Amino acid sequence: MNRQKKRSSFSGKIGFVLSAAGASVGLGNIWRFPYLAAKYGGGIFLLVYILLALTFGYTMIMAETALGRMTKKSPVGAFGTAGGAGKWKMGGWVNAIIPMLIVPYYSTIGGWVIKYLFEYLGGNVNEVAAEGYFTDFISGGASVEIWFLIFAAATLIIIFAGVRNGIERVSKFMMPILVVLAVVIAAYSMTREGALAGVKYFLVPNMEQFSWMTVVSAMGQMFYSLSIAMGILVTFGSYMKEDVSIEGATRNVEIFDTAIAIMAGLMIIPAVFAFSGGDMDTLQAGPSLMFITIPKVLASMGFGTLAGVLFFLLVLFAALTSAIALTESAVSTFEDELGWSRHKAAIIMGLIIIVLGTLSSLGYGPLAFVQIIGMPFLDFFDFLTNSVMMPIAAMATCLLVVRVIGTDKIAEEVQKDGAPFKRRKIFEFMIKYLCPIFVAVILLSSVANVFGWIAM
Repeated sequence: MNRQKKRSSFSGKIGFVLSAAGASVGLGNIWRFPYLAAKYGGGIFLLVYILLALTFGYTMIMAETALGRMTKKSPVGAFGTAGGAGKWKMGGWVNAIIPMLIVPYYSTIGGWVIKYLFEYLGGNVNEVAAEGYFTDFISGGASVEIWFLIFAAATLIIIFAGVRNGIERVSKFMMPILVVLAVVIAAYSMTREGALAGVKYFLVPNMEQFSWMTVVSAMGQMFYSLSIAMGILVTFGSYMKEDVSIEGATRNVEIFDTAIAIMAGLMIIPAVFAFSGGDMDTLQAGPSLMFITIPKVLASMGFGTLAGVLFFLLVLFAALTSAIALTESAVSTFEDELGWSRHKAAIIMGLIIIVLGTLSSLGYGPLAFVQIIGMPFLDFFDFLTNSVMMPIAAMATCLLVVRVIGTDKIAEEVQKDGAPFKRRKIFEFMIKYLCPIFVAVILLSSVANVFGWIAM
């Protein structure tokens, strides 16, 4: 009981919302959302995504946050308390291990972002846009490792500071700046010559562009965008005070996250349209969009250096807030399950980040000869966590809520602040029927795609 009384907490609703939004707004929003939107129909993808955010995303955020606040524990303890030992606690461990595997490779990409930011600060706008620059950089070995370690160190320093002094304080500082930067860059992007065609493509739904993969891809993006099934929301929920409205906070996180995703689309899609004349191959460049295509776009602009600094500063803030949340979830698990102090837990997590992150950072260079099912370390960790473990973790949460806890107890937790559970019917229908189906579709289609059984 003493440990529960001493458990850290957010100062209030603003602290939770900005921290949860910071967790959600990351690299997935800034580069993954725009290229998926471009690939799977533009405006129709955006419409499907928003509908899913209001139903599927809403339901999973509510379930995970309520589970965390109800038990006052991180994922393993939450599943164990709610469902007992055995298979249910294993569901908690799947949630808990995911951040431990994501943060290392995420920090590698964070290091790439810092490297590019420093290049733009140095005015090297044409150098980073040169053909082969990115490939030469990530295959460089020692240089990549240094930038990775800088990003990892920044994340761990904030984690050492704690929930209010570290996570909440940094989120309150970074998130407003992130929003301002997004608005400025999007406004600049949309005013380029030829950019309006990109704005129309992104914002106006066209049913002729709709396909089944539009839905599947939008569902998959939900995990990236809303930090579902990563243990983050359970952990952050355990820090939430009982007088804070879970439903109100969830709505704010939804709005914040979706708005940033839309802003990211307006930053990138119109700019690439203007640069390429609407060439879809350029727009659908995938992960290389941020580090190869965007620098070429920036080099073609009159204020490319300034725009580059602002863009990669925005991406860095987004990456840091997500990495902090993921690391906090892992650290909280060590504290709760192993009884470690916060500093010991952070140090151990730091060692995990260094070991696994080094594999990812060197995976395109000195360790390129090592591949797992045909993938470098970074790609494999991404596939394992996002395509396999996260759908399994989400399924475990759905089953725990429906079969063990019961939706009535979730409703009681949601209404502790005295406000009514406004979307209760939607929540119950989704958690019982549609969410498990959605999760199964994501798992099967993602695995089938990797092994070449279907094309996505």
